Amino acid sequence: MTQALIIGGGPAGLMAAEMLLDGGHQVVLAEAKPTLARKFLMAGKSGLNLSKMDPFEQFLAAYRADAEPLRPMLQAFGPEDARAWAEALGQEMFTGSTGRLFPKVMKASPLLRAWITRLSNKGLEINLRWRWTDWQGADFHFDTPDGSQVLTPDVTILALGGASWARLGSDGAWIRQFVQNGLETVTFAPSNAGLLVDWSPYIAKHFGSPIKNALFRCGDMENRGEAVISSKGLEGGGIYPLSPALRSGSPLHIDLFPHLSAADLQKRLEKPRGKQSLSNFLRKTLKIPTATWTLISEVARPLPSAPSELADLLKNLPIPHQGLRPVDEAISTTGGVPWASLTPELMLKDRPGLFCAGEMVDWDAPTGGYLLTACLAMGRWAGLHASQYLDDHGDTVE
Repeated sequence: MTQALIIGGGPAGLMAAEMLLDGGHQVVLAEAKPTLARKFLMAGKSGLNLSKMDPFEQFLAAYRADAEPLRPMLQAFGPEDARAWAEALGQEMFTGSTGRLFPKVMKASPLLRAWITRLSNKGLEINLRWRWTDWQGADFHFDTPDGSQVLTPDVTILALGGASWARLGSDGAWIRQFVQNGLETVTFAPSNAGLLVDWSPYIAKHFGSPIKNALFRCGDMENRGEAVISSKGLEGGGIYPLSPALRSGSPLHIDLFPHLSAADLQKRLEKPRGKQSLSNFLRKTLKIPTATWTLISEVARPLPSAPSELADLLKNLPIPHQGLRPVDEAISTTGGVPWASLTPELMLKDRPGLFCAGEMVDWDAPTGGYLLTACLAMGRWAGLHASQYLDDHGDTVE
């Protein structure tokens, strides 16, 4: 009988495996895809933003409603721990001007290779192309290249991901197993996703153009950054953190001049414009890029002529939208296993010896390193407590 089974070979599953190995336990990891941590590697293609080097309470606050359940895990493994962990795997790290933590090589693959080598040297048994298909009591059934396999572990950690980027392994198919076994789940929804906007043909020539240095507001949330005008709507770091409010259907507004007050903006607009058209006057006086001007014209025709009304519009430009892009196009998802179904140790209350970690738990994190750090912290937490569970209940392996 296998002592510990990990299903899912992403960051949370690998970290859980390491904690169990360090606890002296036999560990088998099953991964449905041909290689490990495919979504992690994809994220690393744009630089691998591993964490955000903010003071702890500020860092924790970014998780909003999920901050308190995550607090003990992130206290045990926070941004500084993420840096130390990566450096111990031979990666030189640096902190960018916005406080985000990256490997100097700006790639995930060297870090992952070093980690897998370390885990293999500790004795981790890795089974690739093992897809979990059934769950009967203590037996876990898999479809493998060698046919059907059944494992009956003493403890299991599920780190199966959410439902975004199905081609990389996070397809949310595990939900069926939970439903069939009478376990509670929350429907998946997109997070850190692009926004659907039904543009007119007028704006098409500006697809791919950024709206820079803007303040995006939705509901009680706001974020300063930029977004790109795309054929489907808006994409980018300026709007991704607003996903919780956008999911709820709250309207989006953009402050195109966050560095100016409405009063200061009004003073500039009160300058004589002579024979210039209003559009030429605005572009020259405020140095509005062509793509931004086109966006203004797209959503706010006709423009108000009064300087005070025009200033208010530019400080609070409404963007009609149809919600977030579909789940599989999102960077991450909410939904999955609710916190209420888990003990503080991340063990399912209705299934002793079965732990859950990572994106399959119903929590929501903004981009910028928060998602990765918390996945690692949750995997570590689940692995430590699963190891303790084995110690407390005795080994059944001969």
